[in-house]
Amino acid sequence: MKKKILLILWFSLLLTAIGYLFWQNEFKYSLPTPIPENYHKIALGRTVDLSQCCPFDAKPVFFHFFNPDCPCSRFNVPHVSELIKKYGDQVNFKIVVLNKNRIFTIKEIQGKFGAEIPVYFDEGIAKKCGVISTPQAVILDPLHNLYYRGNYNKTRYCTNPESNYAQQAVELLLNKQKSPTFNALALRAYGCSLPKCTK
Repeated sequence: MKKKILLILWFSLLLTAIGYLFWQNEFKYSLPTPIPENYHKIALGRTVDLSQCCPFDAKPVFFHFFNPDCPCSRFNVPHVSELIKKYGDQVNFKIVVLNKNRIFTIKEIQGKFGAEIPVYFDEGIAKKCGVISTPQAVILDPLHNLYYRGNYNKTRYCTNPESNYAQQAVELLLNKQKSPTFNALALRAYGCSLPKCTK
């Protein structure tokens, strides 16, 4: 009888541990990021003034908001790297690192993406773009109007080409289409919430 009770307790403990690990590594990141109380929404189409921190030219700008310690950010690095390779001659890509726990160098971040593109460590850019989590994509048109702010894909590894939202937005902008219309899976923030980029 004691063996049976110990076995049941052991299995219960094991299931609890598996459930906790699933929550920590998977499920909590599939929930929408809570919107902060002091959040100031930046509407699509609004001009975003980042002239004091980022040099601009006549090309569209793609900001990748990234935290190397966020699992969701790490999962989509290959996808973002592909976007940089594919559209880097038509779009100015910039990485904004949001991490309060560790210090990273520009070279470290560029090495992760295999691209020598500008890297910023400025939370003010996230605030001005209305970003509350990582990873997030923000695309500004050549006039610095907010064209897209949202997710890369509905899957963490960006494996569903039909929901490559950020890529679709880039292609629409390059084809001079109006601001894209996407569903909540594209526009509602998921991932690691700011300021500490944890859930």
